[in-house]
Amino acid sequence: MRKNWAALALTGMLCLTTFAGTQTVSAETADSAKQVDIVFTHDTHSHLNTFTTIVDEAEKEVGGFARINTLIQEQKAKNPDTLVIDGGDFSMGTLIQTVFETQAAEIRMLGYMGCDVTTLGNHEFDYRSKGLANMLNSAAESGDDLPAMVVCNVDWESMEAAGLSEGQQLIRDAFDEYGVSDYVVLEKGDTDIAVVGVFGKDALACAPTCELLFKDPIEAVKETVEEIRENEDVDMIVCVSHSGTWEDESKSEDENLAKAVPELDLILSGHTHTTLEEPIVHGDTYVVSCGEYGKNLGELSMTQKADGRWEMTSYEIVPVTTDIDQDAGTQNAIDQFMDTVDTDYLAQFGYTKDQVLAENDVDFSTQKDLENIHEEHNLGDIMSDAYVYAVENAADYDGVPVDVAVVPSGTVRDTYAKGDITVEQVFNSFSLGIGADGVPGYPLISVYLTGKELKTAAEIDASVSDFMTTARLYCSGLDFTYNPNRMILNKVTDVYLDDGTQRIELEDDKLYRVVADLYSGQMLSAVTDMSYGLLSLVPKYADGTPIEDFEDVIITENGKELKAWDAIARYMESFEDTDGDGIANVPEYYSTTHYRKQVDDSRNIVDLVKNPNKFTAIIVGAIAVLILLVIFIIVLIKKIVKKVKSRKMKK
Repeated sequence: MRKNWAALALTGMLCLTTFAGTQTVSAETADSAKQVDIVFTHDTHSHLNTFTTIVDEAEKEVGGFARINTLIQEQKAKNPDTLVIDGGDFSMGTLIQTVFETQAAEIRMLGYMGCDVTTLGNHEFDYRSKGLANMLNSAAESGDDLPAMVVCNVDWESMEAAGLSEGQQLIRDAFDEYGVSDYVVLEKGDTDIAVVGVFGKDALACAPTCELLFKDPIEAVKETVEEIRENEDVDMIVCVSHSGTWEDESKSEDENLAKAVPELDLILSGHTHTTLEEPIVHGDTYVVSCGEYGKNLGELSMTQKADGRWEMTSYEIVPVTTDIDQDAGTQNAIDQFMDTVDTDYLAQFGYTKDQVLAENDVDFSTQKDLENIHEEHNLGDIMSDAYVYAVENAADYDGVPVDVAVVPSGTVRDTYAKGDITVEQVFNSFSLGIGADGVPGYPLISVYLTGKELKTAAEIDASVSDFMTTARLYCSGLDFTYNPNRMILNKVTDVYLDDGTQRIELEDDKLYRVVADLYSGQMLSAVTDMSYGLLSLVPKYADGTPIEDFEDVIITENGKELKAWDAIARYMESFEDTDGDGIANVPEYYSTTHYRKQVDDSRNIVDLVKNPNKFTAIIVGAIAVLILLVIFIIVLIKKIVKKVKSRKMKK
């Protein structure tokens, strides 16, 4: 017994010694493990300057590269080897984008702040192939320090096999001039980091003027990662992705990428404007996002584990607020770029960027509200009303009244704060794209839809926009009611025209004049795809002929395109000066909503099933067939079981 106890004691001492030794080694390993600090942005959308917007129902001054650079420099003071990366969509969102081609201000300012690498977002294609090519060439020719640009899934092989178009060739040459590559290897202290870039499927769907062909994002990243592992000696692989994350994990592109390419240590996820307060983790791959417009800066640290993979040891989304000092040098560089806007762009419209259009005392809904809260919003009301006003008050108005004006939520980029509404703020609220004339800003278009198609448009909002929130519609002239509890594709219970004085019933076969922006017209196919072709619109000329090219129906005034943002500016200026100070005032009318989109949240069985349409009949029929099939299978199984039992009894 004593021998046994002695043996146990000896064993215990050995175990303790071994455990203590293991702990010591682990601590030593931790001390010597490689560490990487990373700061990141994405979807800054030309927001170089601080701006005022609505955050948590309060007006706040947020963002600005001068404040972001202060944070970056503070981090670099702690660790000079900090990796700075950007996830694309660095352009298209403010007035500075109007000198995108000539000044390349956005990417040059990323370089000014020490950004190491970026990628292309869908909005970099908004100025078409020529615009993107000119921007890259302007940046390269500037001689400034610039971020490396990476994107691995451009399908040059397919394009070259078919013969490069003029636009594709322009971009190919500009890629060569700038030095765009599939990936780049960066040395940060004792750590070698490969950064691969990728352009997502939804991003491509949101780039109607993009001429490039792209490979499948996941397959392209897999191939690039294999190439990196074969040819490079790196410690970490980071993917800067303009693909995004979604609530539905099965459709969340960057989560699917993380699962499919487990060799990736980190994915910086841009495109969907997501703010991830905590990283998404799949295996050893972390997915991070910090939100849009430079409102936040993402900061994280990673430590290499014994197996060579990396663990995120800190993660923070830092709000860029007025508490952060502006870096004077950065702001001076921004101001120099902004000085070119008045002369190079706004002068042709008769504006200056700081010109006050109207004084505002109205609490407008936010851009996020339009996408996230499925009801009427005063921000959508004032913008759609502006389209009607501008068209019907144009110098060469054709006399044909506008029946309906439509503003999809995805085209709205900012709201209007209280106080002075300037030209710059109006432009920023609708800052997308370029027209067929090559002048920045999407123009308005005029099309015709039947009454039946206008009902379909209401159903698109009611049934599709919960899955595609950028398709939420805000209308002038078209009022409708929907019940979210009714069957999909049959949620609209009432729809009619409203001329401001009376209800006008829609006639199914009659053509009605509809005004929208060019981008919305070009994106109609995405809505059709989302509804699997069940909800489709065919915009037409006044004679009923289908429109093949939306650029053919651009609204002009004295030979110049009528830009969507200019329509809003004109409407603002037209308001009555109610306080007599010589400046227009936003009417009290917009302090509330006006039954343009009503939500009937009834669960009454009668309300849920009344007035079924063909889609309901199809869905109910399919469900009935399924039920009958299940019943048939159950009956069949019972018969089989009965026969088996009968045979056993006979035996």
